[in-house]
Amino acid sequence: MAFNEFKDAAQQRSYPRPMIDVSSMNIKCRDCATPITELPFTPDPARLDTLRCAECMRKFREQNPRPRRY
Repeated sequence: MAFNEFKDAAQQRSYPRPMIDVSSMNIKCRDCATPITELPFTPDPARLDTLRCAECMRKFREQNPRPRRY
């Protein structure tokens, strides 16, 4: 299986990622200070000040794409 085929298959998941309720942790987005109530992962308590909301993360990824690895 070629890498591009694997990448395409991973992007076309037929199921959504489970979201974890983190509303009790009072996390705020580092860019816009919007409260974050759900995350697709369990956050590291030492790095709570580095989290971004979904909208700010989308903007960040558009402005800072990951380098391609071959």
